Amino acid sequence: MIWKPHVTVAAVVERDGKYLLVEEEIDGGLAFNQPAGHLEEGESLLAAVVRETLEETAYHLKPTQLVGIYNWQHPTKGITYLRFAFTGELRGYEAGRQLDEGIVGARWLTYEEVLATQDRHRSPLILRCIDDLRAGKRFPLELLVHY
Repeated sequence: MIWKPHVTVAAVVERDGKYLLVEEEIDGGLAFNQPAGHLEEGESLLAAVVRETLEETAYHLKPTQLVGIYNWQHPTKGITYLRFAFTGELRGYEAGRQLDEGIVGARWLTYEEVLATQDRHRSPLILRCIDDLRAGKRFPLELLVHY
């Protein structure tokens, strides 16, 4: 068997002092995550984060900067994730849009609320991405080349 990391994208969005997360059903419980998901075949990283944000929150995202690239191995599943986290501007909302299966809804949390819900975070990358955004880590999208 050939080992391959799971390539994912995530949107790290702050508005009015609150951060956009999704509440989702996983393994019989509710967890928080950024709008995030897997890169699909033939898709650019930017197209993936736009699609995932819309599918999970009903918000239209215009990515403006890369926050970071994260390599994380799930401690019990043995899966390695390679996450590309983007920040950007929300450019619209589709009220009434059907969200992806398992998504309870989009949630806007203050930083203090994000900290208080760490036991319900899907991975440690949620807080790390927010902390990196708060620290001013932003890189130009020109770093990414899609042929």
